[in-house]
Amino acid sequence: MALPRPDEEERARPVAKGRRSRGRPPRHAAEPARRRHRRLPRVERGTHRCLVLAYGPEDIAAVELRTGAFVRLRVDGGTGEQDGLLPFDVVDATWAEDPQRDDLAQPEAVSLSGPPVLVGSLRGRRARRLLKSLVAPPAQHLLGFAGSAAPYWEFHGMRPSVALVAPSRGPLLFRRRADDSVWARFGWPGSDHWLPVEDRRSLACLWASGRDRLSGRGLAGALGFRPYYLLITVSRPRQGHCYKTVAALLPRP
Repeated sequence: MALPRPDEEERARPVAKGRRSRGRPPRHAAEPARRRHRRLPRVERGTHRCLVLAYGPEDIAAVELRTGAFVRLRVDGGTGEQDGLLPFDVVDATWAEDPQRDDLAQPEAVSLSGPPVLVGSLRGRRARRLLKSLVAPPAQHLLGFAGSAAPYWEFHGMRPSVALVAPSRGPLLFRRRADDSVWARFGWPGSDHWLPVEDRRSLACLWASGRDRLSGRGLAGALGFRPYYLLITVSRPRQGHCYKTVAALLPRP
């Protein structure tokens, strides 16, 4: 399953640098200063406040802060990748009158009446507690089925399509020369998983490094943080199958 390379602008974008201690990259080095220490405004009636974890052309994977549940926010015509959105941004979103909650492969999906509005960011103790509560417990199969893909007709809306994973090993980011796609290898729990990566920042960092694989300090240096979590999602049907993908590599907030 080949994935497109990031555009030239993303590939050329330098990774932010700062003071390092004992080889550690600066925490949240890529986060714009305008997002830091900003008090969140009051939630308007009829809106849902969500914490962004990953974003892509199809939807935005987030956590609704009131319920603590995963949601996949969809906007008519696609998200347009919501220029400027970053993991741990907080957005206000309004559900559409007909929220289209009938996607059997993605039961967390909800359609919006318009693009979500950025209102700030969430980090620190509250964000850490929230993510810790969402970490997927050890199970026989990640996201409820074996392998990296399954036919769409096997989904009945009873399995989650989003999982937050704390890997026991890795991750290792590598490029497959056969199809020029990028994959992540990580341990969870007690076994190896190999999944395609659709996190555009991670893709851009790998291409910018000029290397075929990144892990450990090399990966942390390229990203500007140590990957603490992986956000795994199930894709929409592609030629009749839905795929497990790595939607984001995330730091500890």
